[in-house]
Amino acid sequence: MWFGILALLPAALFAVGLSRDPRSVRNATWLGLALLLLGLWALSSARGPAAEVLGYAVLGAVLAVGLVLPVAMIVNGLVMVRREGRRLGNLLSLLAGLAVLAVDAVFLIAVDGGIGWIGAIAGAVVILSAYAGFILVSLVIYAFVYARVAGRGGYDAVIVCGCGLRGDRVPPLLAGRLDRAAAVYRAQADAPLVVVSGGQGPDELVPEGVAMRRYLVEHGIPESDIAVEDRSTTTEENLRFSAAVLRERGRAGRAIAVTSNYHALRTAALARDLGLPVEVTGSRTALYFLPSAFLREVAALVVQRWKTHATACAALLTAYLVLVL
Repeated sequence: MWFGILALLPAALFAVGLSRDPRSVRNATWLGLALLLLGLWALSSARGPAAEVLGYAVLGAVLAVGLVLPVAMIVNGLVMVRREGRRLGNLLSLLAGLAVLAVDAVFLIAVDGGIGWIGAIAGAVVILSAYAGFILVSLVIYAFVYARVAGRGGYDAVIVCGCGLRGDRVPPLLAGRLDRAAAVYRAQADAPLVVVSGGQGPDELVPEGVAMRRYLVEHGIPESDIAVEDRSTTTEENLRFSAAVLRERGRAGRAIAVTSNYHALRTAALARDLGLPVEVTGSRTALYFLPSAFLREVAALVVQRWKTHATACAALLTAYLVLVL
């Protein structure tokens, strides 16, 4: 019963936060806490056959997370390396899968080690891993929630974030963003201004913004409705420089930025941190690409708010050590 009552507070904070500003990453934490407490309430209050079913469900979930998930992530990591190359960002799902298996081993040591210093250290590793898993799951779930609540329409401008060219050609990942932007453009009652944002990298023949404009024109968007921002090299610059273009063009209405689906929540949080009234929508990405991409985005969000997470981890470890030592 108490778990159910406790779940009301984070659920209420989530509802308020979602209504005030869906771009706040804090909403993910409140949603995760509410779901966790509701799950504990269901487990503690179940009786009879329901308790047995829930018990088997929890056992299945533990086995899936501890054994099936890491194997699947390792396989996905190998696919990423084969298709995308051996860059660190493409190795994240492989490394995460190996890390989960390592935590499994440490958990067995913690269980077998009692309250000695070896068991205490192993338990601390498990606690930190559980916190990391909670943050990861909360952010991934909320990323899907945000995707459903963003993009309500009535936009005066559409910002398209660049992501690299192949020479002077638009690759599939960027084409997905541009196709999504074109769909948003056509869905508005009055034609919005489309700002294509991206500078020129060392291996690119033209600025990304120039190639993006050409792609949109070839796909039926009037060139008069397209503005090029060709200086940005990061997502933050995409947003800031594009906002400056909108001010120069007198576009003071609602704006929406288009990026890839895995990148939408972090882009929205960044727009919020910058004080820009910009919503974000995401284009679809190949399924094999998503695990590593989401891991990269979650890691970036954690780094941006490292003081908060460090404080939470310190509090958890302190409480744990007081209990076991």
